[in-house]
Amino acid sequence: MSDTVTIHGNLGNEPVKNTTTAGASVVNFRVASTSGYWDRRTGSWVDTGTNWYDVAAYRQLADHAKASLHSGDPVIITGTLRLKEWESNGRRGLSAEITAESIGHDLRRGTSAFARIPRPATQTAQATSFPQETPPPAERDEHGTLVGPANWNAAGLEPRDPDAQGGDAEAYAEEEDEVAFAAG
Repeated sequence: MSDTVTIHGNLGNEPVKNTTTAGASVVNFRVASTSGYWDRRTGSWVDTGTNWYDVAAYRQLADHAKASLHSGDPVIITGTLRLKEWESNGRRGLSAEITAESIGHDLRRGTSAFARIPRPATQTAQATSFPQETPPPAERDEHGTLVGPANWNAAGLEPRDPDAQGGDAEAYAEEEDEVAFAAG
């Protein structure tokens, strides 16, 4: 039986990257999820407890997590929860393990800059009739976000119309893709 969960918390350590026996990337880290409430009488936050989760991410998600996450980062993780009983040195316990399906920075607590990882060139992509011009240098706004149609190629996006001189960047960013978040 598997349960899909979403947790909000902070990384408790730097992500550690390894390789499975089959050669796939895996990244492991711990996340602390603290619950609490705002006490109006004292004007302060009251913690009611912290849950710790062991998190594992595989393949491309592992590579992106290793490049993007650092100890203390606020994150949101969705994945499959598994509870595991353990015994060590006469002590017994229960650990919560999450196999991550999706990981992102918690934007309620700060900002993050998105960096699209370009897809490998394929025969169909090479056969397009789009002009192969060198894109202008990337321009970023005050938040570090790539801006303007001149920067679509720098962001890993390509116009679908080779004659396009402008337009709405969001119309070209609707494709689902594996992504990485770089701390901003």
